[in-house]
Amino acid sequence: MPARKITAGLFVALDGVVEAPETWHFPYLNEEMSAAVGQMYAEADTLLLGRVTYEAFAAVWPYQTGELAGAINGIRKLVASTTLTTVAWSNAALIEGDVVAAVKELKGQRGGTVTLAGSISLVRALLRAGLLDELRLLIHPLVVGTGERLFEGTAPVPLKLTRSATFTTGVLDLTYQPA
Repeated sequence: MPARKITAGLFVALDGVVEAPETWHFPYLNEEMSAAVGQMYAEADTLLLGRVTYEAFAAVWPYQTGELAGAINGIRKLVASTTLTTVAWSNAALIEGDVVAAVKELKGQRGGTVTLAGSISLVRALLRAGLLDELRLLIHPLVVGTGERLFEGTAPVPLKLTRSATFTTGVLDLTYQPA
C-alpha cells in the first residue's frame, strides 16, 4: 500500500470567503453537491480537523443519521488544536505537538487518504509546507463580502487544475494539485 494522500475540501464563495459557510452554503446544496461531498468522505480513511471545525462537526454529526453521517461518525478523526486537552467524539484523537510535523509523519505512513475538512489555517499551513496532494474547492456563485478568505496573506503556491465540474446551481467543483 502506498504512502498516504492528503486532501482538503472547502466551500468557497466567489470572492474567496471560506469563513462560516453554514451561513451561506445551504441554498446551493443539492444532490450533485451532496454526492461530491459524500465522495470526499468515502475516499478517506482519516478525517483531519482543526479545533473550530472539530467543535462545529462534533456538535452536529453525532446526532445525524444516514450514509454521510455514518461515514463521518465512523471514520478516524485527528484534531489539530493547541487549546483542547480532550476530544469526546467517537474515533477522535488529538494531534500532540507540531501539527505540520505530525501530518508529515502521517503522510509518510502507508495507508489511504487523509481528508482535511474546513480548517482554514490548517489548509494554509499544509499548503505552505507542501503536504497537500489535492485541494478541492466548491466555489459558490455568491459574493459574501466579508469574512476570512482562503488565500489572504499567503505566499504564492503554484497549483494545476486536474478536474472540474459545474453543478446546476452554478457551483464549480474544482480540484487542484501542486504544480
